[in-house]
Amino acid sequence: MIGIVDYGMGNLGSVYNACVFLGLDARILCNASEMDTCEAVILPGVGAFGDCMEHLHGHGFTIPLKNWIAADRPFLGICLGLQVLFAESDESPGIKGLDILPGRVKRFELGAKFKIPQIGWNQVRQTHANTPMFRDIKDNSFFYFVHSYYVATPDQNVVVGSTNYDKDYTSAVRLGNVMAVQFHPEKSQSSGLRVLKNFGDLYEKSVK
Repeated sequence: MIGIVDYGMGNLGSVYNACVFLGLDARILCNASEMDTCEAVILPGVGAFGDCMEHLHGHGFTIPLKNWIAADRPFLGICLGLQVLFAESDESPGIKGLDILPGRVKRFELGAKFKIPQIGWNQVRQTHANTPMFRDIKDNSFFYFVHSYYVATPDQNVVVGSTNYDKDYTSAVRLGNVMAVQFHPEKSQSSGLRVLKNFGDLYEKSVK
């Protein structure tokens, strides 16, 4: 089963409905103890970095999520669910993220013709071959983005997707079975659904 973390924020309905459409066995988790019944976890996210971390703490998800990721169990972070894998964000100074990956989240500083937030379709350049989440997805496929902040990481070994919005920035990461994307796969039509299906295939392999 895939657990979709409900910490009081996030686009849960769209993610859950996309999983159901794909025939994935998924449920929404309102309590961290329910993670014990799951083989994979999705952490969706919309809103502010600091609010997200406050809600994760308040709902008791912080330590279970860190333990889950440390055990290299299947994990997919979406949008803010990518950003909180890092130590800190310009959006919420002084608030510590999950601190799984090195780097920080920065606010876009862009040329005059580029609007903040970035809203709409943009391409993802696949930077590593044979990345499980991008299986059967063409390089430079379009995905749907909504964000004002982006991940800056010095560890290029974990970067598997890059996007250009006046500057190149990290739009997908992978560390073992832990994956996260800046775009919204649940809103990205066939390519996005394929990302979720590929994650589902990874989860199914973990239970065989």
